[in-house]
Amino acid sequence: MREQSGRFVDNDPILPLGQHTEVVLRETRRAENLAVRMISFRHVSRVYPSPGGEVHALRDVSLEIAPGTFCAVTGPSGCGKSTLLNLLGGLDQPTSGEISVDGLALHSADENALTAYRRERLGIIFQFFNLLPAMTAIENVELPLLLRGDRARDARARAAEMLELVGLTPRADAFPHQMSGGEMQRAAVARALVHRPSLLLADEPTGNLDSDNAARVLELLQKIASQRLATLIMVTHSPEAAAAAERRIPMMDGRLS
Repeated sequence: MREQSGRFVDNDPILPLGQHTEVVLRETRRAENLAVRMISFRHVSRVYPSPGGEVHALRDVSLEIAPGTFCAVTGPSGCGKSTLLNLLGGLDQPTSGEISVDGLALHSADENALTAYRRERLGIIFQFFNLLPAMTAIENVELPLLLRGDRARDARARAAEMLELVGLTPRADAFPHQMSGGEMQRAAVARALVHRPSLLLADEPTGNLDSDNAARVLELLQKIASQRLATLIMVTHSPEAAAAAERRIPMMDGRLS
C-alpha cells in the first residue's frame, strides 16, 4: 500500500509470508516507538544574542516523555523553563538539536505546520487565566471551536461537557468578574482542553491562586492526567504543585539537573 495524492493505493506486490511478517513487525515496532515518545528533545540548545554576550538558555537538552504523562518542570528563575515551554509550543526555534511532538518535527516545520499544530494539537493554561471579560464562562470555553469553524450547536455542547469535567456547570453563565480565581482557572483549563489537544502546557497554573484554589486546580490536572486526556507539561516554582505531577524534570542553568 502506498500513498498517492493524499490517498492510500493498495497496489503493493504480495510478499512471501516471511517477508510480510518482517514488514508487519517492523511497522509495529515503529508505531510502538512513536507511542512511547510523545515528546522528544535531542541535543537541543537555544542561544540568544545580547549586548553583553550570548545567553545560553538551553544547553544540550535531551529528553523523552511518554503520552499521557503529567510532568512538572522545576527550577529557579532563568534556568530555562520558559524557553523549554516556548519550544514545545512552537513559539520559538532551537539554535541546534531536534524537537518532535506527537510525530511533528517542530525544529524543521514551516509556519503553516506550526500554526496548525498550535490550533489543533496544543492547549495552553496561563497563570493569569486570559479569559475574555465580556464573555461568560461557557462562551470563553467554546470560542476556540467557533474560531476554527465548528457549528455553534456542537461547540456549545462540547463546551458544556468541558465545564462539567472541571466542575463549573453551575457557573456556565457567569462572567469572569463574577468568578473566583480558582473558578477562572478551571474555566481556563476547560478552554485549553475543549479542542481535544494531545499536549497541554501549563505555565505556573497555581501561581496566582490561594492554597485552597491551587489544590483544587492541581486535583483537576491530576484528573486530566489519570484519564489520559492529554500529555501535560507544567512549569512551576512551587514544590507543592510539582508534587502533584507523576514526573519531575528539574532544571538548572539551561540543563536538566
